[in-house]
Amino acid sequence: MSAVSLREEALAIWQAGVDAVDSAQLVRNVIQQTETGLVIAGHEWDFTNDGRICVIGAGKAGAGMATGFESLLKDEWKSHVFGWINVPEDCVRELETIHLHGARPAGVNEPTAAGVEGVQEILECVRTLGEEDLCVVLISGGGSALLPAPVEGISLEDKQMLTRNLMHAGATIQELNTVRSSLSKIKGGGLLRACHAGRLISLIISDVIGDPLETIASGPTVDIASDPQRAIETLNTIAARSNFEIPSAILHALQGLETVDEAEASVSITYSNHVIGNNQTAVEAAAKKASELGYEIKLKEHDQPGDANATGKQFAEKILQEQAVSASSPKLCFISGGEPTVVLAVTEEDQKGGRNQELVLAAAKVLEENPQLGIVIVSGGTDGEDGPTDAAGAIIDLELLKKATELNLTIADYLSVNNSYSYFEQIDGLIKTGPTHTNVMDLRVGLLIQ
Repeated sequence: MSAVSLREEALAIWQAGVDAVDSAQLVRNVIQQTETGLVIAGHEWDFTNDGRICVIGAGKAGAGMATGFESLLKDEWKSHVFGWINVPEDCVRELETIHLHGARPAGVNEPTAAGVEGVQEILECVRTLGEEDLCVVLISGGGSALLPAPVEGISLEDKQMLTRNLMHAGATIQELNTVRSSLSKIKGGGLLRACHAGRLISLIISDVIGDPLETIASGPTVDIASDPQRAIETLNTIAARSNFEIPSAILHALQGLETVDEAEASVSITYSNHVIGNNQTAVEAAAKKASELGYEIKLKEHDQPGDANATGKQFAEKILQEQAVSASSPKLCFISGGEPTVVLAVTEEDQKGGRNQELVLAAAKVLEENPQLGIVIVSGGTDGEDGPTDAAGAIIDLELLKKATELNLTIADYLSVNNSYSYFEQIDGLIKTGPTHTNVMDLRVGLLIQ
């Protein structure tokens, strides 16, 4: 098999994983039509009643989820439905009943003034609801940055700088959301407490390891108590292991917030949260596609954390180890999913990339040191984004490595300053999909032809 054909198969397997978590289809999977209404995640709604359905939410999959919901509405039902969802600007499209609001630029995963305005609209929507109304919340990865609502004493600029610095310090998504939920009016159950509907149903596409509801989009519909002291402890932990310095305004605001006990934080609204897609969904679909193409699956894992550099190195080494010992199948496939982190180097040199590009570049260094034909590695974000770039991820094989050699590109130079995008751009190794309207973390595929 040619190198080009092998790359095509690796990308086809990766794409099968992404397609399996198509946000519109995931929504349609949990909603059934009846003669008079819908059954949403097991809860029946009759449009012959006087109540309305308010559809709100936030996330990179918001546009697709909203489209999936609208596709199930008969024309005579549409007057009962309205809503507002905060999405990245490049996901905005015109829908019939639900407004999609551009709450941040593409590739800039941090809160904005437009996001704050959108949250105000969302909160206004849920406050107008009554006992006869239903609130459907569509939540997906990226929801935290798309739902900014700073508590008193904190400016949007404070939150932007905090988010940026925490990400640069290599904070995990769990650590980020622990802090963000304590500094928000809508996260950590704030949306749930603001809603006056008779019932609230959340449909959630998870981008977090283990699918913890309180962490996905910082838990806007999870009945949890605010715990600013835990947020302070988290910030201290991050500061102790990196160059991160806790901003005085943030620390002062957290110290001024009171920890609310569970009794005070509880809500009376009837609600339920349903995870309808996650990283495992994508991994299983990718493995199925690989099997259909004749590959023996040697590795299938999901929800993997870790450092992107180390993960890429280990992934490549695993493939090389199997090449040395396995002769049972001429076609082997390795599939892994999760969300590693990157600690950015302090440098004044060019620095552009994302965790998937970093991971593949680290894998490329291993392959460069052990050049073998018949190996290809691809890693990409299922949302079509990888860091503040226009790429979803990257791909590498021996042919692309030879191209890099001809261009006198030294992997270590690019890896040391987290400049993976520039490396792959020069060898045509970037994967560019545009927004996929879903988000279940990252998906990695390695192929080995014996």
